[in-house]
Amino acid sequence: MRYQAFQKVCAQHQIGVLLIAHHADDQAELFILRLSRNSGVIGLAGMPFISQVFSTHTYSLGGVSNNHGVLLVRPLMNFSKQDMYKICLGGNQDWVEDPTNKSLLFARNRIRMSLRDVSSSIFKSELQAVILACRRTRSFIDQVCCKLINQAIVVKDQGYAIIDLEILSPSKVEDICLSKFLSLVLQFISQRYRPVRGSTSKLLLDYIRTFPCKNSLTAAGCYLCPAPGSKGTKTLVCCSVDCPLPSKMEPFHACTFGEQEHHIPSELEQIIVDAKSYSDHLVLDESDVHFLNVTSESVLTEAKRLGILSESTYRNILLLQREETKRFKSKTETELSSDLESKHGFQSVNMLRSEPLQPGHACYFMSRFFITWKLNEEIGSSAFSEEANCDLNLGLENWQCHCRSCVVGHDVVAEVRHMIESDWLYLAKFSKCLSNSGKFQQQRDLLDYRADQIPEKINRCLDYARLSAQRALLSLKSIPAAARGGLPVLVNHKGLLISIPSIGFKVCPCLVVSAEFKPRVPLGGGHSSFI
Repeated sequence: MRYQAFQKVCAQHQIGVLLIAHHADDQAELFILRLSRNSGVIGLAGMPFISQVFSTHTYSLGGVSNNHGVLLVRPLMNFSKQDMYKICLGGNQDWVEDPTNKSLLFARNRIRMSLRDVSSSIFKSELQAVILACRRTRSFIDQVCCKLINQAIVVKDQGYAIIDLEILSPSKVEDICLSKFLSLVLQFISQRYRPVRGSTSKLLLDYIRTFPCKNSLTAAGCYLCPAPGSKGTKTLVCCSVDCPLPSKMEPFHACTFGEQEHHIPSELEQIIVDAKSYSDHLVLDESDVHFLNVTSESVLTEAKRLGILSESTYRNILLLQREETKRFKSKTETELSSDLESKHGFQSVNMLRSEPLQPGHACYFMSRFFITWKLNEEIGSSAFSEEANCDLNLGLENWQCHCRSCVVGHDVVAEVRHMIESDWLYLAKFSKCLSNSGKFQQQRDLLDYRADQIPEKINRCLDYARLSAQRALLSLKSIPAAARGGLPVLVNHKGLLISIPSIGFKVCPCLVVSAEFKPRVPLGGGHSSFI
């Protein structure tokens, strides 16, 4: 919540870089805290000097959503708390002490108090050396994941991804790198921000290392299966509508070109490039990494073997870890899952009910699709150009579309839901309806028309919808069946289908609908670290 508040202010004031006052003591406390929770080497790496955080709030210009995120920079990471006191005293600067920092109810405070008892200069320097070694390992893992993302994965506009197992060569990738790669891919497709850990991570590793891919798997909000036609050499990753996923359809006002936009300064992009370059040069190859094949339980042992930790520091860290582990009461997996879902607004997409979306407004659906729609009162010949190629004489003159009586209606509001099997059946049935004007009963039944509401122009509208359904079915065939359930669908207040924008279906030429796959957090994003 604190970072969300910061990000909102940054967006309002067009700030691309946020400086955070974390220091070396904070890093040491975090290391002990995560060590007591059995974190792996990535977690033990702690806070990076520079990281890119992507906001859950989005901003748009001209109807296209932008989410560049905010760059967090921690310039005080090499300073201790005592250093900061001395700086303030030397500069005659006042500061504020948070009284809650003394409460032993909080784990960080307990660890802080304990660290004061053992924090000699040798202890501090050796502890920071272990953290640096973990950060080097994390940086190497990030490099490997970046290469795998660029080489082995293709993201489709319909919201799913294909992993090429032959390019990926899972058997040649270290477990920790492959796990992080899979976690990034699944987090991107599902837009769930919880990392993939524990038994789920092991399950995914076993699955992806089975070549050729033969079975399906549901994990972390995603459905994985062999990609159609690949003979198991590629894996399809799509959103699973039966898993807890971001459920809110979040409407927001799309800015016009005269309004303020949250844009990323040009120098910020250079900062990101420089930070990544620095990170890449800091860890040149695998030989620079100490903890790549080390479990969380053996990080300290390996650090002692390498001479990073002395025997005294090693024992003191173990003592701190054991003290905090005793105080820590772990929740069961079920309790944790239930707790997080209730806090973060997750629910099964099958239970999803969206708020009405007014014409001219925009929304984010499942944190994955940016949707806009409106009604055009006057339709020119261009609206029928594609359907006219289907040997249908719809007329080429401009005409007023009087759809107050059709399924769209003049004052209609749309609701957005995910695609279900009955939608495919609807398209198939509707596309086979008879096209001559004397036999429109089938189409009237499907679109809920009354007999007195079928003037000639409505007949043309029905023919347009029928041919639109035929074209949509052709597009639908190119999308794997498993991935279709994640597509957004617009319906009216009665639940009748209005549009499936991802495949170009709409029931009326007056409709202007767009659904762009533009996830809130980009692939590899969320909290990208640069050492």
